[in-house]
Amino acid sequence: MPTVKTNLIIALVIGALVSALLLAIEPLTDFAYLSLEWPGITVAYFFWGAVGGPTFVGIAISWVVNALIYGLGAFVVLSVLKVLREA
Repeated sequence: MPTVKTNLIIALVIGALVSALLLAIEPLTDFAYLSLEWPGITVAYFFWGAVGGPTFVGIAISWVVNALIYGLGAFVVLSVLKVLREA
């Protein structure tokens, strides 16, 4: 049985991969999946508007926030699967 810490690490890796995949396929799909990136884009937009940082920092913030959001979803799924296996 994986521990909570193991599930959290797996979930964060899954979130990071999903976020990276979404950023990579943006130009290839003509921004068709842009709605899946709104949490990170919103945070990056507020950051960029507040401090006027470089675009690269905004993209990095967007990637991190999306990784955390999708990682949270993956963590919930992994936790539910763990509970169902124990029952």
